[in-house]
Amino acid sequence: MQFALSARAIFDEFRSNDESFQLFCSITAKGEAQGGWENERIAANTADPVLAAKIAQHGADEHKHARLFGGLLLRRQLEAIAVPAEADYCMRLERAGIGLAHDRLREDRPLSDEEILKYLVHSRVTEQRAFEEIHQQEAIFRGDPELGKAVAMVAADEVNHLAYCHEELLRFERAGHGPLIRRMLAEYAAVEIRTYRDVSVAVMMRMGDTLGWSRLKKGVLRFGIHAIYWIERLFTWRRMTTLRPPERSNPLGTPDLQELTQ
Repeated sequence: MQFALSARAIFDEFRSNDESFQLFCSITAKGEAQGGWENERIAANTADPVLAAKIAQHGADEHKHARLFGGLLLRRQLEAIAVPAEADYCMRLERAGIGLAHDRLREDRPLSDEEILKYLVHSRVTEQRAFEEIHQQEAIFRGDPELGKAVAMVAADEVNHLAYCHEELLRFERAGHGPLIRRMLAEYAAVEIRTYRDVSVAVMMRMGDTLGWSRLKKGVLRFGIHAIYWIERLFTWRRMTTLRPPERSNPLGTPDLQELTQ
């Protein structure tokens, strides 16, 4: 039996079936909405008004992305569904100790510099993943009447989000936090790569069941995911830990300080 295993073929299968499309959009929308809430809470507890405004903008963008994927569901007259725990990337990262716990974010208490760094390092690593995934989807769906516009809007924002993480971490590095940042980047990247592998397997197996994939096809895809994990873990993980000045400075914009202090 022949079957296609390219990224384009897999995404085309996802979208061709309402149930798999519903799961794909629900997973994406939930992750974006959760990121929006997390950024809102972090902004509320960040003492630096300029940084707080940038974090708030990041959160607003994430909420916009959640609405975009929710809108894709509505166009097909579908509703968002519960995301299986094993496929919940954000919550699995939190349980692994990456970033700031939700219990901490619910507190109305200023964040320390180390806590801000946990947020920024978490964002640096996960935004790298988001940047790569959405640009792969943009290449696949460019010009597509159903998905093209939404994917392009998200891709443009992810460029700014990743650049902002580089810029802010470099600022903290110049303030003397370099050793801590480098240690956290290496730790967070290792956990993210492992978590991404586990979530990818969970999503593919769930999609495979929905789409009626053969055991052989699911086995080949599982093997491929594990192969990518080892390539990332052994060779390409440094793309998540390096810091460089963005091509365009201040990618999330400069807030009006007068408005912030009013």
